[in-house]
Amino acid sequence: MGALCGGHSRDTLDRFSDRCLHLFPCLSDPARRSTFCLRIALVMLHLIYVGVLFVFDKDLIHKTKEEPWYTTVYLILFAATLVQYFITSGSSPRQPASSKNGEVVITIDRNQLGSDLQGRGTMAWTKLVMDMYPTGTSLRSVTCSYCDVVQPPRAKHCHDCDKCVLQFDHHCVWLGTCIGQGNHCPFWWYICGETALSLWTGTLYIQFLKSDISKPWWLYAIMILLLVTLFFCLIFLLLLLLFHSYLILTNQTTYELVRRRRIQYLRNIPERVYPFSKGACRNLFEFCCAQRSKYRMEPLPTGQELEEKLRPYTCTDVLSCRCCC
Repeated sequence: MGALCGGHSRDTLDRFSDRCLHLFPCLSDPARRSTFCLRIALVMLHLIYVGVLFVFDKDLIHKTKEEPWYTTVYLILFAATLVQYFITSGSSPRQPASSKNGEVVITIDRNQLGSDLQGRGTMAWTKLVMDMYPTGTSLRSVTCSYCDVVQPPRAKHCHDCDKCVLQFDHHCVWLGTCIGQGNHCPFWWYICGETALSLWTGTLYIQFLKSDISKPWWLYAIMILLLVTLFFCLIFLLLLLLFHSYLILTNQTTYELVRRRRIQYLRNIPERVYPFSKGACRNLFEFCCAQRSKYRMEPLPTGQELEEKLRPYTCTDVLSCRCCC
């Protein structure tokens, strides 16, 4: 009898599991299932922080009735941060074109490729990529062995996503996607919104604890624990925001900065030289305002351009804003 009941229970669980997989196909893949669980956990964490605040802080509810704009702006920031999270997590970075036979052609943004590539318009992908490398570079050294794609400079294969990514920065576990060309800007805005929301939430927590400082601390142990956790998260977010702001202003990626000596086309370039930088202002403009519908690929700088970047700054360079333009 017990065996029959046990078998019946297992059949019920199996049917329930199959039904869940049918409704949510992403749960059948372990990697997607892990990403889905992380997204749910992150959303729940946001809801817990805001929910606990409104449950415990009666003064905040009273202030909301007197000055509704304050809480409204806070909740708008909360909603905008979650929306930006899902936008970023649902985005995909741009990938190099297929190059199995060198027959794929694309329309390039000639304004982004420099004077040496202007006027060519549409061309074979392989020819386009090889022209971006120094003369004598073998095709084998720039072909991905996993995707069979000819990689332009700054592209890298991501083993987590199993695809090559243009201007690969890193694979974000919390977002479940790679960060690279096409979604690095939304990623920066998400970090910015998350940092602002964490700072504001932490301020509200501190204000509440200060107003009831005369009461025993153990009555608000949950809020104190959440505040300590939020403090460490805020430090991480601030450092991450500053780090990626630095990368944007110098036109670098995390992968290039961390693995510079292991990247073939960067290992011989001095550390203090940013080979793809066009000046802070232009780097920022292209990062924020460049068209997302076109490939933006940058050829390796020539020896003359590297010598110009190595030239020490003078008073004239400061006045002419050489570092910015």
